[in-house]
Amino acid sequence: MERINYSIVDVFSNGKYTGNQLAVFKNAGNIPDKEMQQIAKEINFSETTFILSDSKNDGGYDVRIFTPNEEVPFAGHPTLGTAYIIQNEVLEAPLDNIILNFKGGQITVSFNNQEELLWMKQNQPTFGRILDTDKISEVLNIHKENIDDGFPIQEVSTGLPVLVVPLKSLEAVKKVKINREKYFELIEHMDAKAIMVFSPETYDSKNDLNVRDFADYYGIPEDAATGSSNGCLAAYLVKYGYFERSEIDIRVEQGYEIERPSLLFLKAGDDNGEIDVHVGGKVVKIAQGEWFL
Repeated sequence: MERINYSIVDVFSNGKYTGNQLAVFKNAGNIPDKEMQQIAKEINFSETTFILSDSKNDGGYDVRIFTPNEEVPFAGHPTLGTAYIIQNEVLEAPLDNIILNFKGGQITVSFNNQEELLWMKQNQPTFGRILDTDKISEVLNIHKENIDDGFPIQEVSTGLPVLVVPLKSLEAVKKVKINREKYFELIEHMDAKAIMVFSPETYDSKNDLNVRDFADYYGIPEDAATGSSNGCLAAYLVKYGYFERSEIDIRVEQGYEIERPSLLFLKAGDDNGEIDVHVGGKVVKIAQGEWFL
């Protein structure tokens, strides 16, 4: 029976058993696409990654990402978690930077060993459709007065699109309960399949924003920590001057409502009309083992 090694890590962790879980498979290039999808569904984390080889290709490591329902071109916490495994289990000596090759393009991850943080530089953001409050309030099952109409409800992408929805309060964030029928009607003709709501009120006073991310389309009713969506959020905050400045360096909490508290660090700034986005967090290894193919 053929076997393959895998590890489990918690990404954007705020301590053991917090953050977003990720399973990482090494030397997985010979696994058929169908079986990769079956493995991801069997594990049933929000994402599972497969490092195709220990060798570099075009300066980076080829990686594929699967949710329980389908393959995705890019995702945030799989980027940091996979880079952590490459740094600690594949390389003979640690590097300051590692490049990962995804279907959505190359992403560079840097290591701040002093703070035990990993950082990814995301692709340049694109800003898409703006939606009205009436339609979104029905999807979120909240009154439209809970939505902050001082900022747009908009599709944003740095590789994986998300619909960003500004809410006025933490209480409004807590009230959100996705109407699945309205949700699937909404996303049918949209690039974004996930919805991120955010509030300037937080559970922890040290943090700057509280967020929730919903992606039932991918088999993830609610995500514990979403690096891709938070990168989109960082770009959105800069573009619309949410904090009344052109650069941000903030802490974001996520996952409290599903008892997986997570902590993400966002840095972004406007550089001559382009918005540079960096998302950081800690990674903790939880387990390792063998998978029977």
